[in-house]
Formats: sequence, C-alpha cells, structure tokens
Amino acid sequence: MRDNVSTQSGDQPATLPVRRDPGCPFAPPPELERHRATEPLTRLAFPDGHVGWLVTGYELARTILSDPRFTVRPDLRHPALPRANVRPGGVTGPPAPGWFANMDPPEHTRYRRLLTGQFTVRRMRLLEPRIAEIIHERLDAMATAGPPADLVQAFALPVPSLVICELLGVPYADHAFFEEQTVTIVDMDSTEAQAMTALENLAGYLRDLVARKRAEPADDLLSGLIGDLDDEELTNIALVLLVAGHETTANMLALGTFALLRHPRQLAALRADDSLTGTAVEELMRYLTIIHLGGPGRAALRDVEVGGRLIREGETVILGLPAINRDPERFADPGVLRLDRVDAGHHLAFGHGVHQCLGQQLARIELRIGYRALLERFPALRLAVPPEEVPLRESALVYGVWRLPVTW
Repeated sequence: MRDNVSTQSGDQPATLPVRRDPGCPFAPPPELERHRATEPLTRLAFPDGHVGWLVTGYELARTILSDPRFTVRPDLRHPALPRANVRPGGVTGPPAPGWFANMDPPEHTRYRRLLTGQFTVRRMRLLEPRIAEIIHERLDAMATAGPPADLVQAFALPVPSLVICELLGVPYADHAFFEEQTVTIVDMDSTEAQAMTALENLAGYLRDLVARKRAEPADDLLSGLIGDLDDEELTNIALVLLVAGHETTANMLALGTFALLRHPRQLAALRADDSLTGTAVEELMRYLTIIHLGGPGRAALRDVEVGGRLIREGETVILGLPAINRDPERFADPGVLRLDRVDAGHHLAFGHGVHQCLGQQLARIELRIGYRALLERFPALRLAVPPEEVPLRESALVYGVWRLPVTW
C-alpha cells in the first residue's frame, strides 16, 4: 500500500485529461480510465498550481459526495478549473444569496427545502402533458421545414428551453438571448471576463423579471417563491435553474441521439419496445456522462483519510464522472451501451448526497418523452454527415455536440 501522506515527494501529480480519442466521442479520455484502473484516487495538478486530487472510482466518489467534511464553497477551496467558478459577486468570495449550488448546510438546506417543494414528483408529472405538447410542436416544425436539420437547433435546445421558461415564467421570446449568454458561461474557451459579462447580462435580465413577478405574480416557480425570498435570492436561484435547466438536458437529447444512431442494434431494440425507454434514459446518462470535467469540485474542511490516502485540509478534489460511471467494479461491461441494463440507474450523473440534482425528475421526463417521440416521428432518422464531422463540446463544462446534422 502506498504511503497515505498526500504530500509525499514521490507523488507526480497528473493533469486533468480532457481530450478523447478520435473516433471515440462517447468514451471518456483514455488517461482518465487508466487512472481508474491503476489509482482511482490520484494527485492532480490544477491550472493555478495547486495540487489536489482526482477521483475516478465509483465507491470513492459516493463516499466523498456524501461526506460533510468536504465543502462545495468556492471561497474555501482553490478553483478546480479556469473560470469554472464564475458566479454573482466574482470567483473568490463566498456564494451570493440564493446561489445554493455552492453552499453547504445549513444555508444550502434552507434553499433546497424551498425548491424541493417546487420540484415535487407530483408537480413534474402534472407537467408531462405540456412537455409532450412542446416536444411534438418542435417535431412538427422540424418535419415542416424538411431535411436536413441540425437537431441541436431544431429540437434538442428548444425543448428544454421552452420547458424551463414555462416552469420559471421566463418569456420564451427571449430564448436566443439567454441561450447565447449560457453558451459563453459554460464554454471553457471563454475568458473569465467574457463569462462574467454574460453572467451579469443574464442576471440583469432576470432581476427585471423578478421585479415584474413581484408586482404581478403568476402561476410559475419564481412567483411561488416570492413570499419566502428577496429579489437578490430569487434572481440568483433563477440564474442557477435557467442555465442548468436547459443546458444539460439539451446536450443529453442531442448526444444521446448521436449515440443511438451510432449503435443501430440498440436503437432498433428501443424502437421495438416502448417499455425500454426508462432504462434507456438511465443507461444513456451513465454511458455518456455529460458533466465531464468534475463538476463544482469539493475541498476538505480538515484532514480526511479516504481510500488509504490522506487528503489534507484545503485540498481540492474533483470527480472524473465519465470514468466513475464506467467503473467495472460497479457496472458489468461498463464500456458497452446496453439499454436494458437493470442497474444503470445507480449512475452518478445526477450527483449524490445533499447536492444531488434538484431537477432530475424533470430531466428524466423530458428525455423519456423526447427520445421516444423523436424516434417515432422520424423512423428513418440518420446522420447527414460522417460521424467524425460532428463537432464535440470538449471545451465546455457540459459535454455534448455543438451541432448534429441529421436527415430522414
């Protein structure tokens, strides 16, 4: 067993693997999987010079995500990635009011409890007819325009954008504005100044919207929180939900469709069996794992021993989720897309512990109805370009494709 003192001189820290093998757009970076096979908790050199840790093992990840000795607060840790901590108030201070994604309990608990009441399973199910209507409207428009089409712009992006707009009470007429700002925020090739400007633009827009909701409440999530939160809290909550609520689902719809088109036997099985859709959604989330750069990261609040290694107080830990969700100690034949996989739902694509994704049930509904309706409406759907020409979002915080040209 290796010495468990994390500062031992023999440790040569790795750098975060990002680039994937050409021709393997759905597989994690090979180096990430090598780390999991040889040392699932390994030293990692971050861009600012800080040396922390990379987790690539499934059980280790669950342990850290549920351990209160680790914090998500960015003011208590080094930034995991350049400008990944862009948020209201800057990148080094404590989280702004309402910015619950970067809070620990009990502050996080207060916001989470309020928001959980707005994201109940019952409420999400009541939304299903409207979600189905939105999906079929987009497919109608796609069919009317005729082939070829960019599935991202024609379907994958508009669907979750329309859904989150309805949920929050954001006018969809402004979707081009907030989608443009979001792309700048999540693209790692954006400078910190560009990302902060986009965030401030979006915050200003939502601040005005919150003021209108307070003056004239409607039947939406923001209006439902007016009595419990002030304008700054509501604005920042809306920021988190608006960005996360359409960016992630949009990329799962597009990248999942790309993966299905590249796995014709699995696609045929899904077309033939409607009951397979729920497990197919879980398996696609496991297999693709679009939160591919470690998420917000954690830092040790004090010295913590995990997996035989000592993580020192203040050291940053990030999760290599694409490798974690393909850990052979948890999933049999993890590199194989198998839409009937019975344990696919154990993936960590939605996280784990108190910060597990708030909108996961909404995302599942959108994906389940979206994939099924798309495949039924276009039974001859296929790529309109060679697969190697599909541009990948390797530089974005959320993995996926920039465009997906399809025809039918």
